[in-house]
Formats: sequence, structure tokens, C-alpha cells
Amino acid sequence: MQSIRSTGLAELGNLRGLIIDMDGVLWQGDTPMPGLHQFFDALRRRQIKFMLATNNNTQTPEGFAQKAEKMGVEVLPEQVITAAIATVHYLRSKYPPGSRIYVVGEAALKGLISEAGFTLADTSVSAVVATMDRQLNYEMLKLATLLIRAGAEYIGPNPDTAYPTPEGLVPGGGAILAAITAASDRQPLIIGKPEGWMFRIAMERMQLGVDETGSLGDRLETDILGGQRLGLKTILVLSGVSTAASLASSSIQPTWIFPGIEQLAQAF
Repeated sequence: MQSIRSTGLAELGNLRGLIIDMDGVLWQGDTPMPGLHQFFDALRRRQIKFMLATNNNTQTPEGFAQKAEKMGVEVLPEQVITAAIATVHYLRSKYPPGSRIYVVGEAALKGLISEAGFTLADTSVSAVVATMDRQLNYEMLKLATLLIRAGAEYIGPNPDTAYPTPEGLVPGGGAILAAITAASDRQPLIIGKPEGWMFRIAMERMQLGVDETGSLGDRLETDILGGQRLGLKTILVLSGVSTAASLASSSIQPTWIFPGIEQLAQAF
């Protein structure tokens, strides 16, 4: 079993729950990471609860559960939290049903916001929600900018500027936020990791506390930093975005580091 940081490895056994990122950790695109089945077998054998938590808003929890099923892993939709889910929680906490929301985002995000009782609109809106949209065009950027400059709240579910695919790192929701931020001269309210919304929802669903829960991911600035802000133990895998080189130069240092989930499964 190869680990890059093994100090305190025995403490892994104290974890009763894991908040797990997906892209770059469990799979890249439609390709499962080595050790995927062994990893989930180890969690179930050790009776470690888990929640999958991602800034990726291109699918619903049901869609991610189906993706896992195609790879031979059983995950319930209730065990998946996306930044879109956290965004809906935030919108419900601030705006009444029927409030008008402009969304730069894909069908999964728009569907969740609509199902939550909000009206998708492009005029006289209370808020602009902007994230990954693979059909993005100039008119969408222009409209978002005009609405924000007119006073609409600016909300960004996903700050990730890039995400890992089998082709390499490609633009993510944060890249779209960067364009709107530059044009509107406004900073978005970030809902996704490293902010605490998804971490707190995940712990609530698992009915676990901070001392019993770990955050597992491939990004220092989201999965690891977000977990550390809440006092969680953190596990970095070097199979996605963050590399050994970026780790060496970063002030963000996880509790444990592994090449991937295959080695983490062996440690469990």
C-alpha cells in the first residue's frame, strides 16, 4: 500500500463518515478510477457512511446515482449533494416561492430551481445564478451582466475554474463566473465548496459530527480547504486536479494524502 503521507494513518479508523468528491476522485468523465469497487466495498465493510458532494451541476442527484450504477456502484440519490442542491437551500432561505431567477446553467440546475418553486426568467429578476453551461453564448453573458448591474444578487454555485476529464483539464463553472465578474464588476456569492453549505448538509444527512467526518477530494482549494474550515479531517488524492507539485507549494495541507482511492481502500 503506497501512501504519500502516512502519519497518523491509524486514525483513519476513527472516521464514521466521508464527504466524497466525484470528478477526479471516483471517475474522470465516464471512466472509473482504479480501485472504485474496492473503495466502496471497504466503506461498507467498515460501516463508514458516505455522501457524494460535488460542485458539478451538470446532472441531478438521480443522474449521478445512475452514473455510479453503470460503473457497478450502488449509490442512492439521497447520498448525492451537488452545489445546485445547496443553491436551492440558499434561495429558499432568502426568497419567497415564485421569485424570478435568471440561470446561466444546464437543464439539471434549471430543473431543480424550478421544482423548488422559483420562476425562471430573464427580466426583473431577484437573482442571477451562474455556473457551468456548455451551451454558453455571448447573449447569456450580456444578459447576466446587465441584470447584475441592475441590482440582481449574483450567485455562483461552482467556483471551480477547471475540472478533470479524460482529455485533461477543461473550463468549469468558475471560468464562466470569471467572465461575468469581469463584465459586471461584482463578485459572486459562492455556494459550492470551499464554502460550508454542502459539508453541513452532508453531515446532517449522515447524522454525524465534525469529529467523526472526513472530506475526501482532489482539490486543495475546495475539497480540502472547505473541510478544514469546518474542522474536518481531510484526505487528498492526487488523481485529479491537485498535484504533488502544487501540494508542495501550497499552504493548504491535508491530513492524509494518497495517489488515489485504490490506495486509500487498502489503508481502510
